[in-house]
Amino acid sequence: MRNQKELRYLITPGNVVASLVAVISADSAGHGQPLRPIAEDAHVERVTGARPKLLVIVVGETVRAQSWGLNGYARQTTPELAALDVVNFSNVTACGSSTEVSLPCMFSLRGRRDYDARDIKRSESLLHVLERAGIRTLWRDNQTGCKGVCEGLAFESFLHSDDPAWCDGERCLDEVMLDNLFETLDPAAGDRVIVLHQLGNHGPGYYRRYPARFRRFTPTCDTDDLGACRREEIVNAYDNAVLYTDHVLAKAIAGLDAQQGFDAGMMYVSDHGESLGENGLYLHGIPYAIAPDVQTKVPLFLWFSQRWAESYGVDRPCLRARQSAALGHDNLFSTVLGLMQVRTRAYDPELDLLSNCSNPARHF
Repeated sequence: MRNQKELRYLITPGNVVASLVAVISADSAGHGQPLRPIAEDAHVERVTGARPKLLVIVVGETVRAQSWGLNGYARQTTPELAALDVVNFSNVTACGSSTEVSLPCMFSLRGRRDYDARDIKRSESLLHVLERAGIRTLWRDNQTGCKGVCEGLAFESFLHSDDPAWCDGERCLDEVMLDNLFETLDPAAGDRVIVLHQLGNHGPGYYRRYPARFRRFTPTCDTDDLGACRREEIVNAYDNAVLYTDHVLAKAIAGLDAQQGFDAGMMYVSDHGESLGENGLYLHGIPYAIAPDVQTKVPLFLWFSQRWAESYGVDRPCLRARQSAALGHDNLFSTVLGLMQVRTRAYDPELDLLSNCSNPARHF
């Protein structure tokens, strides 16, 4: 059913019951109603004359911490990032084991610590708070949408792009989201936060997530039918897709580093992990309470341009001392507010990764 989703809609009476529940749930959740405002006091406080900030948040897809080279994986699946000055965090837990759960949760004020799916769906996200504070946002998507996170805000989809450089008529490689991204940015327009939502390692077709030159671990599983492949072939294809994500992220950092008019930075975090045969499980989506670590542990790293590090007083040794600390998607909301110097009562310094690792006098 994972590979042939149309089967889900052919099973009676399950299809009828599921549709009825879905309709009732949508109605009870206030579908189509205005989002509940949060952090209505949000505003930017910064010294006069400071350069505008450009933060790119990359939401990875199905990349698990256990296959991340920077985390000590036996294979170096992140060689380009390893050569850059990124601060990697190795003990990060996702909000959920699926995109449907994790994506709204990680951009919410509630997060996993106070999880309420219905309230998260009804409420504004981090991006709405940033917009209220005067920071322009943009969601670029190579997946199936922002799951309500960017509702009513600037959104660009590459799901059905026909760019021959990156697309095969069905799906596009993630580099498509970098085309013309940095060339159109104007520092005079002020602060920007851009989210890139990757196709990443979305299964089961891992072999379709990277160009041929990144097929370095062989033999690979070159079919969507994982049952037709040996586990070694599945893992090889998956690792090749991580290798390509490493390249896309390094390319994005190069583009950010070339932005002379901005203090530029990047945060990368995957939405959830993936089972690759451990305990006989594949793919993801196991109920969170019993989901294995390979589905809930994800990579996360930060990168700052030299200008950002200097103006914000980033203490990299302090950050690196926290690299193995227990963190999670819940850290995203306040960390981004802190980085963009947005003051609001909704900000929680305990969840800001830089609250004790930067110059407090330069925060606000």
